[in-house]
Amino acid sequence: MAEKRVVVLGAGSSGEHFVGALRRLDPDVEIAVVERELAGGECSYYACIPTKTLLRPTEVLASARIAPGAAEAIGGEVDAARVYWWRDQVTDGREDSWHAGWLRDQRAELVRGEARVVERGVVAVGERELQYDELVVATGSSPAVPPLEGIESVDYWTNRDAIWADTVPRSLIVLGGGAVGVELAQFFRRMGAEVTLVEHNPHLLARLDADAGTLLAERFEEDGIRVLVDARSERIQPTSDGVRLELATEETIDAERLLVATGRSPRLGELGLEQLGVEVTKRGVAVDDRMRAGDGVWAIGDAAGVGLLTHLGKSQARVAAANLAGHDVRADYRAIPAAVFTDPQVASVGTMQGEGVVTARYDITGGRLSTYERPKRPGFVKLAADREQRVLVGATAVGPEAGEWLGQLTLAVRAAVQIDVLLDTIQPYPTFSEAIFGALLELADRLT
Repeated sequence: MAEKRVVVLGAGSSGEHFVGALRRLDPDVEIAVVERELAGGECSYYACIPTKTLLRPTEVLASARIAPGAAEAIGGEVDAARVYWWRDQVTDGREDSWHAGWLRDQRAELVRGEARVVERGVVAVGERELQYDELVVATGSSPAVPPLEGIESVDYWTNRDAIWADTVPRSLIVLGGGAVGVELAQFFRRMGAEVTLVEHNPHLLARLDADAGTLLAERFEEDGIRVLVDARSERIQPTSDGVRLELATEETIDAERLLVATGRSPRLGELGLEQLGVEVTKRGVAVDDRMRAGDGVWAIGDAAGVGLLTHLGKSQARVAAANLAGHDVRADYRAIPAAVFTDPQVASVGTMQGEGVVTARYDITGGRLSTYERPKRPGFVKLAADREQRVLVGATAVGPEAGEWLGQLTLAVRAAVQIDVLLDTIQPYPTFSEAIFGALLELADRLT
């Protein structure tokens, strides 16, 4: 009896994770992975990993400058060449042999090239045809460029260009105040560029709680970043030494470079998925809670359109693999954590609003912060709970390494832990996570 044949479109984080999950469940299944660029995908070479590597040196230097004793030892500026060297080391110089080797170890064939569905059960890659029983779409996403007048006339950056720049522009306009925009705005400012950040929503990080975006904007202004919110861009044009952006207010902003960070779109291109009877929207391939898009077709990661987070894609990969292997597993999106690696970090999970939802905020002004820096830069923890059930449904945290101490809140939301149980949890002292107890006390008062 022939073994099941699975073709995965995309060797990025979601695709790779699916391969590992399926192989653990089925040692005999035949797997082929089609990749048109680098095995390892966007996260490994153009997003998560290189971005966080670039941010680390400037973060450490900025922290040292507000740590008495260490501040006095600083005698120079950041070394751009070494910053970029570290990026190159972490990403293997954009060489994907490690990822290709990992797929080989999983007994998955890596097929390089553009994939196109010929008919149900057949995918063509160049002159080769791959037959499949199950098709998994994990093609990721690409930067979305807004329909801004004149955009085609300027040499703009996307995240890929910005991350792989080897020099620092004198000045930079960042269009978009989401995670990519704010991280790269702070990086280039701390590397010496004059930065203007333009966001059309009322606050930065528009998908998150407004308090987080407001506090981050204040920190950015202290860093010397000009932050414009509720700002509508009308047109862009080239100049003799860069670009000029015109706002709806008729104000103009000149800079050497423009970075477009206005979101991402699923990378589905000319795959031919319409032949398989699946629904494709602007957000991605429509899937059910088992990640099934249709008969013998699955979609995971950015291509599925639920959220643009690497760890979410990995979770979806495990769900799809389990169902493909004959189990009954469903995706649960109640507790999707996210971290924005600015200084301070912004971390969030769950929802902060809705009918019957009560919120409480606790400002971090002492404790671990007193031992961490001078002058102190306050952060906060904001919690949301369902009044009737008295369980946590969301959280937002702003502060040093907030993404690390969000973990217990993510678990609390996912497991629907009672507020009284959380209040009875002993937090270590002095840590930033101790602020969670303070926020819980405020929340409990509002729930009574």
